[in-house]
Amino acid sequence: MKTERRSILKRLFASAAGVIGLGAATKAAAVDTAAVDTVAEPPVEVAPVEAVAEKEVFNVVNHQDVPLFSGSTKLGNLVFVAGKGYHKEGDIKVHTDEVLKELEKELIKAGSSMEKVLKVSVFLHDLNDYKGMNEVYKGRFGSKPPVRTTVAVYGGVPGDSLVEMDCIAYI
Repeated sequence: MKTERRSILKRLFASAAGVIGLGAATKAAAVDTAAVDTVAEPPVEVAPVEAVAEKEVFNVVNHQDVPLFSGSTKLGNLVFVAGKGYHKEGDIKVHTDEVLKELEKELIKAGSSMEKVLKVSVFLHDLNDYKGMNEVYKGRFGSKPPVRTTVAVYGGVPGDSLVEMDCIAYI
């Protein structure tokens, strides 16, 4: 029975690969045909291809004199901000407010803003803090808020923070 299932799966994957290969070949042929049909037309000016964007890093954290991670990284028009926590006394509202201020500082340093955030990940020490976190979070990203994932972390957020957030934004 196992060999029969494997044989069926092999045939299924081979068929799928054939269809994908045929589709790619058809597209390539269509491109070649289009090129032949347009040879008689005057050449179209094409903008020069820009160099590949280089990664920039900010606030690099070292461990034993070796770079461990960056506070934020910028590539092209995207900014990736590492998780920020607040490691002092206070309730979830104080922690959330301070974390959002830290995210904003990193975004501004990289040339972005809270209004340009596309995605936020929220890590709560305790899911019971969800409501309090939301009270402070709402409205901080403008009228078009980013998508968001919120989870309570098993074992808690590293350090004494009640919440940690990271984000991805554009410039």
